[in-house]
Amino acid sequence: MKTGIVFEGGAFRTIFSCGVMDSFLKHDIMPDYMIGVSAGAAYGVSYASKQAGRNLKILLEYRDDKRYMGLNNMADRKNKSIYGLEFSYETIPNKLVPFDYDAFHAYPGEFYCVVTNVLTGKPEYIRYTGDDPTNTVLKATCALPIAFPTIYMNDTPYLDGGLSDSIPFERAFKDGCDRVVVVLTRQAGYRKQTTSSTKVLARAYLKYPELAKDLVKRAGRYNRCLKRLEKYEKEGKVIVIRPDNTEGFSRLEKDKEKILNLYQDGYAKGSHYAKQVQEFFTQE
Repeated sequence: MKTGIVFEGGAFRTIFSCGVMDSFLKHDIMPDYMIGVSAGAAYGVSYASKQAGRNLKILLEYRDDKRYMGLNNMADRKNKSIYGLEFSYETIPNKLVPFDYDAFHAYPGEFYCVVTNVLTGKPEYIRYTGDDPTNTVLKATCALPIAFPTIYMNDTPYLDGGLSDSIPFERAFKDGCDRVVVVLTRQAGYRKQTTSSTKVLARAYLKYPELAKDLVKRAGRYNRCLKRLEKYEKEGKVIVIRPDNTEGFSRLEKDKEKILNLYQDGYAKGSHYAKQVQEFFTQE
């Protein structure tokens, strides 16, 4: 039997998922397969390397560091992102808060990142190997439109995986998983809306017509995905773990107390579900 965990993105809301991950590490829960979207992937690799607390440390220590995040980074022609890409994806993991590449390589399972092909508007699923110290695939899966430049891999432009497959639980089953846990970053009952800013964003990408259409259709696709997920949950095929409430928590939240509280909610949820997940992963 093959077990899997899916991590939704959501920028800093994904600190909830980090709490779940750290609790699962304490309870020795490690699946055979993981797939993450955006920050769900960028944070999830620290779960695979068994580095409890690493993601929280990075966010609390560097949230207010302009090298990590700030409009000055957008003005840098070599960067063009609200994040300092080299600082966030290379300097931090390779020097300041080291990512344990050896421990990741020791993870016996598979770890995939979802990216969106800008030319086709379709999701692609790329395995993270830990062999690239520049972490290009993590940059690509996190590349929010406008807030990031397009990230090129093999001469193909990519953006955030959440644009095309925000909750890739069906991909986990397609890749052979029999039991899947899905960690969301929105509370029960949440539904995504197509806002006027989304339509403006789509117009900014008119030179990529498939992506522009994708942006406008994203909310409906996301909501239909949630309905399918609810069906799987009722049938006992997945366990879904959600935060209590994320209202008032910004994607780029500045309040460190809010960040810590959402992490603690995730840790509590992970502890609450730990026994159920252990049984779920071992049942015949």
